[in-house]
Amino acid sequence: MNTALQEIVKMSDQGATTPTPSAPPAPPAGRPPKVGSRGRASGPTDSDNFEAADIPELEFFGAPGPRGYPPLTEFLDIWDVDMMRGRGETNKTDHRTSLYHCDNLIVRRGQEFQIKITFSRAYKPNEDKFAVEFVIGANPQYSKGTYIPVFPTKTRQSSWEGRVIQTNDNVVIMGVTPAANCIVGKYHMYVAVQTPFGIRRTKRDNSRDLYILFNPWAADDAVFLDDEAERQECVMNELGIIYHGAYDDVSERNWNYGQFNFGVLDACLYIMDRSEMPITNRGDPIKVTRKASAMLNSRDDDGVLVGNWSGDYTYGVAPTSWTGSTDILLSYFRSKMPVCYAQCWVYAAVFNSFLRCLGIPSRVVTNYYSAHDNDGNLKLDIILDDNGRIDRNRTKDSVWNYHCWNECYMTRPDLPTGFGGWQVVDATPQETSDGMYRCGPASVLAIKHGQICFPFDAPFVFAEVNSDVVFYSRKKDGTMETVKVKKSHVGRMVLTKAAGSDGRRDIIDQYKFPEGSPEERTVLEKAEEFGCKQEKSSPPEADVDVVLPTLEISVGDDFEFNVEFVNQSLQKRTVEAYVSGSVVYYTGVSSNEFLFKTPTVTVPAQKSVKELMMIESRNYLNHLVEQANLNFIVTGKIKETGRIVSAMKVVTLHTPKLTVEVSGGGRVNEEMMATVQFTNPFSFNLENVYLRMEGPGVMELKSRYYSLLPGGSSLTWTEMFTPQRPGKTRVMATLDCSGLRQVSGQASITVET
Repeated sequence: MNTALQEIVKMSDQGATTPTPSAPPAPPAGRPPKVGSRGRASGPTDSDNFEAADIPELEFFGAPGPRGYPPLTEFLDIWDVDMMRGRGETNKTDHRTSLYHCDNLIVRRGQEFQIKITFSRAYKPNEDKFAVEFVIGANPQYSKGTYIPVFPTKTRQSSWEGRVIQTNDNVVIMGVTPAANCIVGKYHMYVAVQTPFGIRRTKRDNSRDLYILFNPWAADDAVFLDDEAERQECVMNELGIIYHGAYDDVSERNWNYGQFNFGVLDACLYIMDRSEMPITNRGDPIKVTRKASAMLNSRDDDGVLVGNWSGDYTYGVAPTSWTGSTDILLSYFRSKMPVCYAQCWVYAAVFNSFLRCLGIPSRVVTNYYSAHDNDGNLKLDIILDDNGRIDRNRTKDSVWNYHCWNECYMTRPDLPTGFGGWQVVDATPQETSDGMYRCGPASVLAIKHGQICFPFDAPFVFAEVNSDVVFYSRKKDGTMETVKVKKSHVGRMVLTKAAGSDGRRDIIDQYKFPEGSPEERTVLEKAEEFGCKQEKSSPPEADVDVVLPTLEISVGDDFEFNVEFVNQSLQKRTVEAYVSGSVVYYTGVSSNEFLFKTPTVTVPAQKSVKELMMIESRNYLNHLVEQANLNFIVTGKIKETGRIVSAMKVVTLHTPKLTVEVSGGGRVNEEMMATVQFTNPFSFNLENVYLRMEGPGVMELKSRYYSLLPGGSSLTWTEMFTPQRPGKTRVMATLDCSGLRQVSGQASITVET
């Protein structure tokens, strides 16, 4: 209730004359006013995992007698409760949670864990009655699964199983098995003893709090994944490789997911709290991932990351500068404010950390030539003028050079049998879904088979991998004619890191059948039944092919660009061509055109002719945006037949590398040294240079700033670090400034005990 209305109610209750209220303050632009639950519910929805209920230590039965309540000292009392939460103890090793940097016990649902209870005397099963109580949220209720008493006897059980494993005098070791569908989050634990006069509980003790996660090792859990290699990769692995670049020139970006780092688990639970997600929904991976896909971006709910594709990152960190998720998640948790800035791979990487931290198997995938269709069909429309030149003002659809999203593994009881398994979720804010910027979970199998009527957002993902690129010729009277259709340009390759190695795996066959196969035609027909329109026309193919070269070019290089025209016919052909070269963002959006030529090429029958063009770095260097992509498009019309020719090629310019070297003992708790070196290869200065470096299990995030790095000069940065655990890992570093983006390097190390 707003202040003006409260004042009216107060004065009316006092019998005073009601004044004319002033207009209530308007809500912020673009947002509806917040409305509470008063009048429609007995209390607010329980949506804060960190808000604890006040559980009484003593609960007496009935009213007190004339002399008050009797003392309970003669009955069984609890002296101590040991959560057996040490890193090397059985709970954390059996539940595979020993890597979490957290003092509290962390277990996975659907699997037994143990607690040790010390009583004031020997426990007598036939006489003594006690229960271990678990509560979550501010308003725990048995019926909602937020208050769970666990009993040690088989005759009395709740949704969680309990049993006495061992007794030794006054010490009892009890086994507790959380339900495989229980709420995921932070629980408070109490031990309660029943006496004839009431219940006595242990005091509230933060050291007895425990976290319960999803369990991909438990067959009854919705996220069960029956593949140990995939579980190790998609739940336990902190080291990620995210693919970017171009379809024919793939690049790799190393990433520290950091799902076990100190504070990350609390940050992930806070994200769900911030979304006001009811605690009762947090055991359902479908609801958790859908809510999180909205909360990882800040577009409409002040979520974790602010997207920025402009190239101006003055008020935050450039997307290409991040090396891991930990800094982002902890910054959001501490400041309660969105973190600047992100692009698709940052959204996907941080989302991956969130999912793996909570125990949901997940991986980052990269779709090369990913369609972003603005009018909801399976066509990416490229408009040409009457002479065959691209009309950039009327061409609104774009093909992203690549786009990263996530896959997570779960059952889908809301869909027909067989559509569980890998599901697409995407936190990059592209289009709204049910009024919010989010996407998924969408069944990968449903997408492959054209069943895009199933929730959530399957049509959008289907279009990202299946759209056709359609060229239209716009006549002078405004009419449009389809002149060329490219059916195999979009969704060329979907890459993800291979399980158990640093190699890559193409999983495009999980998204669609081979191009031109009978199965593919059936799928497209099925998708059309659900409203996805595809291009039906098949204009005759031109008898002249345009071939563009595959190049590996570094930033600052001059290079030759040869356009080859191949005449397949038996007659001479004359092509009036348009050759355009533009600096583009990886989203396919053009930034600046640096090349435009209009050659007329005569090609003899059954021959080919090359048109040579020299590209000088001075023409593109000052216009480069991050990712350093050059997009070449050749279109034209064959004079003799009127048919349209076209070809497109993205050239990703290679940036210089950082040199990262590691030296030292290579043993746990022995100091080591990491050295980063870089030489400015250009003649111009690099200003406001930021470096970042970190490594899972060995080095927390380090950063360094250089105000100026003159052309041709070098820098050397050295940091000492102490490995905390054994195993193979990696130290990764990035360099970033406005004049040069996406510079990185890494060094692999093996730490011994």
